[in-house]
Amino acid sequence: MNKTETQAENTELSRLRWQCRRGMLELDLFLQGFLDKSYNDLTPKQQQTFELLLETPDQMLLDYLMGRVIPYDKEIADVAKQIRLAAGPGA
Repeated sequence: MNKTETQAENTELSRLRWQCRRGMLELDLFLQGFLDKSYNDLTPKQQQTFELLLETPDQMLLDYLMGRVIPYDKEIADVAKQIRLAAGPGA
């Protein structure tokens, strides 16, 4: 990876980190923790789905991540489950 690619990746992660800051502490913990620990393990398609998931309103997103509501879209449901699992037991 060259310097330009590294800078682009850092810029992208900074943008995502900003989008992970929400109005609810619980969402901040879920999303920022996942971004730090597991985001780079996602496929490019799953990374796109993660970004799409960030467009979800806070309360609905919390319901997805807590497992109280299952998204209709299977790809979103899969990424939401990965975020929940990355948060560990009790999440």
